[in-house]
Amino acid sequence: MNWRIAAIPASIVPFIIMFLTTKVSPQDIFAVGLVPFVASAVAAVARIMLQAYRFKYFVRKFIGYDVSSPGKTMAARLAGEFVTYTTPSYVGGEFVRIAWLSKNGVPTGKAAWVATMEIIADVFAVTILAFVAGALAISRGGTAIGVTVLVVALPTFAFWLILILYSAKRNLQVPKFIDRIARRFAKDKADKYITQANKALDDLCTMSRENFSSSKVIKPFAIGLALTFASFLAYGISFMVLADSVGVGIGMFDSLMAVAASNAIANLPITIGGSGLAELGIWAYISNLASVPNLAAIAADSKLSVIIAWRIATYHVPLVIMWIALMKLAIGKRETMVPADGEKKKED
Repeated sequence: MNWRIAAIPASIVPFIIMFLTTKVSPQDIFAVGLVPFVASAVAAVARIMLQAYRFKYFVRKFIGYDVSSPGKTMAARLAGEFVTYTTPSYVGGEFVRIAWLSKNGVPTGKAAWVATMEIIADVFAVTILAFVAGALAISRGGTAIGVTVLVVALPTFAFWLILILYSAKRNLQVPKFIDRIARRFAKDKADKYITQANKALDDLCTMSRENFSSSKVIKPFAIGLALTFASFLAYGISFMVLADSVGVGIGMFDSLMAVAASNAIANLPITIGGSGLAELGIWAYISNLASVPNLAAIAADSKLSVIIAWRIATYHVPLVIMWIALMKLAIGKRETMVPADGEKKKED
């Protein structure tokens, strides 16, 4: 957990570099105004709450019952999102959610299925928006940013599409080379965990075949996909309200396309939570970048102050809420551990 906490100040490093190498100052950031900043942060929080509600909805539909109260289920989703936001390429939160569901009596395979459906909904929505944003940028002359967004989004979409089609035909297993490497270092533990992983994958693939062969999955997935698009609409609003506050004319659709491009670039596994990449992606899109940018041109661009304010409102503010949810989840886990006298403590 300590390295996760260290990830928060690490995500601020790109801002420090910008302040030192560009004409942007903290005063420029504050120039967006308190009301637009709060409105942007509220839109960002609305986004993660919609994602949390989608998780609760998927649990109810695919598990068949509510494993916990709506508040606790959504809090578990927010806790997992803290892990997602503090790793490169926005990964890791799925394991927190799977562990939480398993702790609440859900078989690992079914828990993994819920997490997988969330990933599929995210991938479909995000890549569709990225494809539209990339194509639109190219049509407007922004060749560099358009091609980059398409090149980044396409492999992600293709990977998950192939994985879905493959799992519908046969069971997935832990790759043999990973099995061999793990057994070299710790054979007994490797046997245990690889067996568990293969069992979970078997259950996941079984769930995949059962659900995709039935029309019953269409409605829940469609609603989940709609919630995902709605969450991205809130993300688009978060940038639009800040841009409008300083006279940068950008409509709702263009703002949505800009954050879609930013999200695609930020998914590259380079920096923690996409820090620096998200800002670069949205700057390149609204600047309609046609070629490799000149660093001097970036440093002198007046839009940087809005972009930094947007990043703080949409990344660091929600991160505080996610951290609180994670701490609550961690404290709850300790309170349910069996103490030395063998008597289980009562859960909150």
